[in-house]
Amino acid sequence: MILNKKINIKNTLFVCSLFLVLSCSTDEKQTVTTMNQLVKQDEFDVDGAPDSSLWNYDLGTGTDGWGNYELENYTKSPQNIKVEDGMLKITAIKEANGSYTSSRINSKVNFEQKHGRFEARIKMPWGKGIWPAFWMLGANSDTALWPQCGEIDIMEYLGNNPISVFGTLHGPDHLGSTYPKPYDIFVTKTYTLQNNRFDTDFHVFGIEWGENYINYYVDNVLYNQITPFNYTGVWVFNQPFYIILNLAVGGKLPGSPNSETVFPQTMLVDYVRVYQ
Repeated sequence: MILNKKINIKNTLFVCSLFLVLSCSTDEKQTVTTMNQLVKQDEFDVDGAPDSSLWNYDLGTGTDGWGNYELENYTKSPQNIKVEDGMLKITAIKEANGSYTSSRINSKVNFEQKHGRFEARIKMPWGKGIWPAFWMLGANSDTALWPQCGEIDIMEYLGNNPISVFGTLHGPDHLGSTYPKPYDIFVTKTYTLQNNRFDTDFHVFGIEWGENYINYYVDNVLYNQITPFNYTGVWVFNQPFYIILNLAVGGKLPGSPNSETVFPQTMLVDYVRVYQ
């Protein structure tokens, strides 16, 4: 996610990360709040390029495929990203020469917030090697070595598993400098639909994030809560974060597209809303 998303180097997770899976069942005591003061929104109701007062582009192939050996080249071409029909459309394309293009945008500097409810209504693409995400990085990501800046993955999805999404929290094992970098301490949990798919309809993905907790939701169903008490890394999540939306192709986590992957594939975003 130099860190990129992804600066977070997913392949190194398997080598040097501590992996934790936390449960969140209905009989556990949980902190659930309702944040309903809308402070920022993009309803994607003006056709054309994404609103430049809110969104910036990440362009190119990044370092080592954005840290994950991804295959796409991110562009700002309308064929890869545009607002149309009341939604943001991020499209991954297989070009004539066999390469892939797609797009990635962020709200860095334009909008950064500490704590709140962050949500987006999204319809997923599908197929092996397709990897959309709605996520956030600490506003200090230019100066703090990842994972010291912190990363909140509100939603990630692998196109070959269209019934499941997952939410993940990344942070360091310490705040001091080390070689080559601090270990990534991360917690992840999967949410699976029953008798439905994420590529056939829109669903709302969100977090409610306070001083000492991050709650993960799909369609307002709370499926995980992470706190400083059940997270063994340094809690670097009391600072402003900015929003990222992207559609990756390939990489260590999903693997490369195969002969059954159909292109183009489009991630449809109905809205992004932030509350406090």
